Amino acid sequence: MFKYLVKHPEKPDKNPKALLMLHGFGSNETDLFSMASYLPGNLLIISARAPITLEFGGYAWYPIYVEAHGNKISDNQQAFDSLLKLSQFVDFLQDKYQINPENFNLLGFSQGAILSYALALNYPEKIKNIIALSGYINEDIMPVQEIIENYRYLNFFVSHGIYDDIIPVEAARKIPPYLQQRQIKHLYKEYSMGHEVSYDCLNDMTGWVKENI
Repeated sequence: MFKYLVKHPEKPDKNPKALLMLHGFGSNETDLFSMASYLPGNLLIISARAPITLEFGGYAWYPIYVEAHGNKISDNQQAFDSLLKLSQFVDFLQDKYQINPENFNLLGFSQGAILSYALALNYPEKIKNIIALSGYINEDIMPVQEIIENYRYLNFFVSHGIYDDIIPVEAARKIPPYLQQRQIKHLYKEYSMGHEVSYDCLNDMTGWVKENI
C-alpha cells in the first residue's frame, strides 16, 4: 500500500468528497499537498507517495529511460502495475474513509497527471473529476476497448505551460481532441509558465474545483 498524507474535512462528514493527489517524477507526497490549503475545506485530501525510490532521491510511479539520442522511453509495464495498485488504493481509501462513491476525484502533476488520465479512463466507474496539470495522454496505457457511455460522468481540468521544457505544449494540445472524440467533458487552459503551476493556473484550478467538486 502507498504511503500517504491526509487532510480531513474541516467539518465531520460521514461520506466525504475526496481528492487523491499524484505527484510527478522525482517528487514526493508533500509536493502537491502544499496546495491543500487553497482547496475547499469540505474535501478529504489524500496525497500518495509513488512506489519507486529513485537514486537521486524522490519517487516515481514508473521509470523513464533516456536513449542515446535523448528520446525518453516510459516503462509502460511498470505504469500498468502502478495503475492496478492505484485502483486498489482507491478501493482501500473508499472503505477506510467511507468516501462518497460518486465523488472521488484526482489531481495529478506531470507523471501523476499521465497516470490520472489512464486511471480515469481505465476505471471510469471509480472517478468523477480529474485535474491534470502539465501532463499528456500516453495512449499505450489507455484501455484497448472503450465504451464511450462509461465516460459520461468524467470531467477534466487540463492545464499546461507554453514554455514547458519537460513535456512540450504540443503534446498537451493533443488532449482536447482526444477527449472530444470520447465525448468527455473538459476545460483546457494554457499559461505563460514552464513545467510548473503558476498563480494564474492555481487560481483557475481552485475556482474550477469549487464549481465542480
